[in-house]
Order: sequence, then structure tokens, then C-alpha cells
Amino acid sequence: MRFAFRDDQLLLQSTVRDFLRKACPPAVVRRLWTDETGHDPALWAQLAELGVLGAVVPEAHGGLGLDERDLVLLLEETGRAALPLPVVATAAVAVPLLGELAETGAAGARLAGHWLPRIAAGDAIVAVGHPEDPFVTDAPVADLLLLAHGDELHAVERTAALRWVRHPANDPGRRLYTVAWQPRAETAVAAGAVAQRLLEAAFERGALACAAQLLGATEQMLDLAVAYAGQREQFGRPIGSFQAVQHPLADAKVQLEYARPVVYKAAWSVAARAASRGVDVSHAKLAAGAAGDFTARRALQVHGAIGYTWEQDLHLWMRRAWSLALDWGTAPRHLARVSAFVLADGAPIGPGHSFEGAG
Repeated sequence: MRFAFRDDQLLLQSTVRDFLRKACPPAVVRRLWTDETGHDPALWAQLAELGVLGAVVPEAHGGLGLDERDLVLLLEETGRAALPLPVVATAAVAVPLLGELAETGAAGARLAGHWLPRIAAGDAIVAVGHPEDPFVTDAPVADLLLLAHGDELHAVERTAALRWVRHPANDPGRRLYTVAWQPRAETAVAAGAVAQRLLEAAFERGALACAAQLLGATEQMLDLAVAYAGQREQFGRPIGSFQAVQHPLADAKVQLEYARPVVYKAAWSVAARAASRGVDVSHAKLAAGAAGDFTARRALQVHGAIGYTWEQDLHLWMRRAWSLALDWGTAPRHLARVSAFVLADGAPIGPGHSFEGAG
């Protein structure tokens, strides 16, 4: 069996990378950080045209009809660019959640039929509120909010009845809100075991998406550190010529390359709905998060005190890596799932174990 990406998958990844390099340089990230809404409709529309937003939207609804094995590469590029737009919630979590809702009955099918084409076209943003996280990212710019309430899942369109409060975040590109809303019978789209299954799958996809973005952010931090080490001179030589600088960067590269196949394996598990997908996703989030934290520290050491300054670009990706490590499950939460798998002697971790363990 061949475990590698196809040429067309790599070509799409390369296309998205080239686009984001031009359309989302650090200057754009900084602008969106300080923008009142933090949203760029023109950039969002361009992402839709490239197929990023509709990658896993079925072709019948105007998407590319791909799956997580394709999407993981595109999410990696959004992390490389530190893209501060709600791609994870909308394209990686909400799209397959709406697709699974369509399988639950006529109401779910109508909901998916209405929103999936709009997402693929770049005409809609979806925010997701999950029991694992008290915050809903980008709530004010979302056209649809998928919110958990007790053992129910609700689909709530943006109306004047919604109220939100913004909370501070270390990463200005991650806008956190608590949402006040009134659950109604007509907004409920799933309940009981069905809602729990949908939310567990959403948790896994959100964690996978964060792990993929961490790969891109980590590689960018490493590239910045290597470039700086080649330019900064001390004692008449580039600091990159000293082993004390080379070795930590080499260690960071090793951590990144060990995390990469773990994330790709998790993408396959989610796409294939493998029995091991829960632990595979948690393993991926842990590996990518560890690589991101390690590389951020080493890159900061290479830059020295200047790495802390606002003018340096490094902090754009350090902040993103730190926030991604917390989003869709902290390290203790995912470590609990991996530990349960190991202590169970490799028995598959089913959906019922998704939220168990240390908080």
C-alpha cells in the first residue's frame, strides 16, 4: 500500500501556499488583528474560489467533494500564513457536521442543503460552540452558529436576539466570545445520542484542523529562525555557524518531521472513520502542539530579545502556535485519551471515550 499524497493533492497545496504568500503576508495579518471585525470578505471570497472553504463540501452542493486527507494539506498552509480567519470552524468542522446532520433526517437535509452551497461559495461563515470550550470564536461575523445546549445541538442564525461578549486572547487573530441565546424547539437539530455523536466527531475534526495548522505555523517559525541565524552576525560570523544555534534548530526540525506523519495519519483515520480515529487525533494534537511549543522557544532563543518586539514577525506565529495548542482540547485532555488507549493495551477508543479523562 502506498502512503503518500497524490500529485493533484500536492498541487492544490502548492497553489494555496503561493496564494496565501501573496494575499496574506504579515502586514495583512497585523491589519486584521486591529480590524474591528477581524474579517476580510475579499480574502474569504478568494479562499472560496480556490476551493479551500468547499474542499469537503459534496459536489452536489457546489464543493470539491474531497475529504480530510486533502483538507489537511490546505489547513497546513493556513497555519503557515497565520491566517486569522475562521477556516477551522467553517470549513473543517461545520461542513462535515452539516453533512452528517443531512443523514439524520429531512430537517437536517434541508439545513445542509441551504448552508453548504453558501459556504462553498464564500457567502457564509459558521461558528461552532462546543461543550469542550466555553468560547465561540468569531461569533459576531458568523451567519450560522451551531451551538450545544445540554444534550441538544442547535442551529441558530445570526439575529438581533443573539448577544455576545468578547474576551481577551493572547493571539489577537483568535477572537473569543461567550454567546447568550435562547434555545428554542425550532432551532434544535439533534438530541441525545445523535447530538453526542455529532459533537464528538466535531471535536475530532477541530483538533485535527488545529494540528494541521500547527504544522504550518511550526515550519514557518523554523524558517524565520534559520533565516535570522544566517543574517545576524556575532564575532564577525553569522550566528547560524555556531553549533549552539545549529543543534536546537536541528532538534526543532526533527520534532516537526516526527509530528507530520502523525497528523497525516489522523487525517486518514478521520476520513475513513476508523475505530482508532479518536486516539489518532489526540496523538496528532499532542505531537503537533509539542513541536510548535519547542520550535517557538528555540526560535525565540535564536532571535534573542528582539524576538519579543512587536515589529518582529516571529510573534505572529508564536501566538498562533500557543493558541492552537489550547483550541479544541488542551494537552491534558488529549493526553488522557492517549493514556487510556495505552493502558487499554491498544484497544480502540470509541466515541464514548472522546471526552473522558483529565480536564
